[in-house]
Amino acid sequence: MSPNNKTIKIIGAGLAGSEAALQCAEMGYEVELFEMRPSVQTPVHESGDCAELVCSNSLKSMQETTAGGLLKKELQLLGSKLLPLAYQCQVDAGTALAVDRVKFRRLVTAKISSQANIKLHRKEITELDESPTIVATGPLTSQALTGHLLSIIGSQHLYFFDAIAPIISADSINTDIVFSKSRYDKTEAHYLNCPFEKDEYYRFVHALQAGEKYQSHEFEDRFFQSVDFKFYENCIPIEELAKRGEDTLRFGVMRPVGLEDPKTGRRPYAVIQLRAENTDTAAYNLVGCQTMLRYPEQKRVFRLIPGLEKAEFLRLGSIHRNTYLNAPEILDETLALNSKPNIRLAGQFSGLEGYVESILGGLLAAKLTTGSLPMLPETTISGQLWRHLITQKKNFQPMNANFGLLPPLEVRIRDKKEKKKRLSERSIKDLESLAKFKCS
Repeated sequence: MSPNNKTIKIIGAGLAGSEAALQCAEMGYEVELFEMRPSVQTPVHESGDCAELVCSNSLKSMQETTAGGLLKKELQLLGSKLLPLAYQCQVDAGTALAVDRVKFRRLVTAKISSQANIKLHRKEITELDESPTIVATGPLTSQALTGHLLSIIGSQHLYFFDAIAPIISADSINTDIVFSKSRYDKTEAHYLNCPFEKDEYYRFVHALQAGEKYQSHEFEDRFFQSVDFKFYENCIPIEELAKRGEDTLRFGVMRPVGLEDPKTGRRPYAVIQLRAENTDTAAYNLVGCQTMLRYPEQKRVFRLIPGLEKAEFLRLGSIHRNTYLNAPEILDETLALNSKPNIRLAGQFSGLEGYVESILGGLLAAKLTTGSLPMLPETTISGQLWRHLITQKKNFQPMNANFGLLPPLEVRIRDKKEKKKRLSERSIKDLESLAKFKCS
């Protein structure tokens, strides 16, 4: 990129695109930010706002001894623009950073609109030119732009399916049954818990297993004449988990450990947790209940959850196809296309999984476009996610933050908590040691 060219195009105003736009604007660049919504809407978005969260309102843990919490700390050290806005919209969720989705997207949109050197265009981009560009269109990239990119990279793009969970009205929850409590009472009681007796649990599981769901042929498009559902392990629909075995859920997303019911003084057989969707707690998300059940079935099955017998659904769960590209095959070390170095990819479209990971992708693409950024230490989550996108591998899959990405400690530590603590401390120390590196 010529140092005299201070204009950059950013395609997509999701988390990655919004982060990239704010980063580039701070560096003095004139940003042309393009978002096709609301003129061209996706199957799952509700508005045309920037940084709209779709699947969940949770950005995962804030604790630095977790991979998600460590990545947030790293992003803070790298100067993320969106994370401070997320904290301003925080709702009670224990140690997790959950946000009021509406407030967050409106705050980000207002922040972007207030920047004199960012022009937000409500327009779908179907082709890319030779201008310096960051493509941050996300996993729901339009077919037209995806097709154009395929003509450039000459490679078949990959795909997976994603499911989202229902949201219910707080007024429809039976508080005589549902109780408020955080696991192990580690924090204030930020979650609502629906307790299952043994017979209630198996009735629910059997209903999930037998529920009528959407079929793959209903999601055919011009890229895939026939597809099989393939999900991230973290996004598998609850009815698919139920088919793995009757007890899969009560040892997984419905595990009741640390959630003794204060009404009975004992641990339920299983629990479904509800997480607040907004700061006034008027709506709750059914945690872990992402689903591909048909709408009438969702109402029938989820009303079998104790305390939700009369649940009013503000949003039903749904399934949609997300798209990502085989990044290591097509990107160089600066996240630019090998065949067109003026174009960089950012966010989930490039193969990062998760909200905070998408913010990282936008930050990296912006800093690599506007200046020099050395490869981040391999001891950091951010550095390893960057390497994941540019390192050749046999079967590339989108990746989220996890400690398995990090090299082992010099001294073997058996205690898992202590090990994560040491890994986190090492990461922060190594990133802080780069305080003088040029990232602008």
